[in-house]
Amino acid sequence: MDQTKLSICIATYNRGAFIGETLDSILSQMQSGVELIVVEGASTDNTKDVLAQYIAQYPDLRYFREQENSGVDGDYDKAVAYARGKYCWLMTDDDLLVSGAINRVLTAIESEIDMLVVNSEVRNADFSITLDDRCLKFDHNREYGDTEVEKFFIENATYLTFIGGVVIKRDVWMTRDRKSYYGTAFIHVGVIFQHPAISKVKVIAEPQIVIRYGNAMWTSRSFEIFMIKWPTLIWSFADFSAQSKQRISAKEPWRQIKNLIIYRSIGGYSDTEYKKYVVAKSTGIKRLIYKIIAIIPGKFINTLLSFYCAFLNRKVKSGLYDLARSRYATPISRLLAKTL
Repeated sequence: MDQTKLSICIATYNRGAFIGETLDSILSQMQSGVELIVVEGASTDNTKDVLAQYIAQYPDLRYFREQENSGVDGDYDKAVAYARGKYCWLMTDDDLLVSGAINRVLTAIESEIDMLVVNSEVRNADFSITLDDRCLKFDHNREYGDTEVEKFFIENATYLTFIGGVVIKRDVWMTRDRKSYYGTAFIHVGVIFQHPAISKVKVIAEPQIVIRYGNAMWTSRSFEIFMIKWPTLIWSFADFSAQSKQRISAKEPWRQIKNLIIYRSIGGYSDTEYKKYVVAKSTGIKRLIYKIIAIIPGKFINTLLSFYCAFLNRKVKSGLYDLARSRYATPISRLLAKTL
């Protein structure tokens, strides 16, 4: 009888430069009852060669190189399907586990729960600067029962844009609709909050993951993902009130001028996005404003927002970091980010 308690499931693509460090942080903590699954979606870099070095050394690493890339949603779904564990941790391919994280997760899933949420801290791309010491601002572990599904949604849905925080019971995952959420970039959120939304959830408040911020594969598609796909997904869930969904995301957040300015400053919003997503859904003076924002020089807005983040709202440290790393970064934004 298979006694695997936990499968750490990674879907990866073209992460040869980073995945070794991630694997080291996991494999140094491996113990009985834990396996590591890596689904590699036909990478074109040296990911395969990096993985080959680990396969020979670690028998608990099960590696599946796919003939084609199924996207992040499809590859995570495959990883869970390959898994043997009672629970699956949907770990990312460039972040790090904190020392002792696996043992803490194993302890948390000893009781019968549907899902565990694991908190994270955020650092810059080389882990030298802490941008946020904890994503979920919880001081203590939390539990949610059958009557607290909406509370769980309100308090955790935004954080769950990060798939690495999800440890889910494999049987729960496999019996729920997944295919409908292929292409959303958030299959796990669809699995969790579709009707009936998952209940019996625990949250570990102390961060167990270190996020390598600014390294996401979808950075170039950030407007599409967070202004279009994410709100569409959130507003598709039938179990939650409009008020609760509004707390997670506006139905059409791209209509907010502030959001367009932010995305313009980091290179996410341009005339391309205006024509693809905005022009057909807007009229009159608002359409004109949206057009103007799309063509204002990105470096100009980048510099203005850098001053704002540096001197008027220092709490948005990650925002200044985004500005300094974006395609429209200027010497001023880089200097302010480095100084502060």
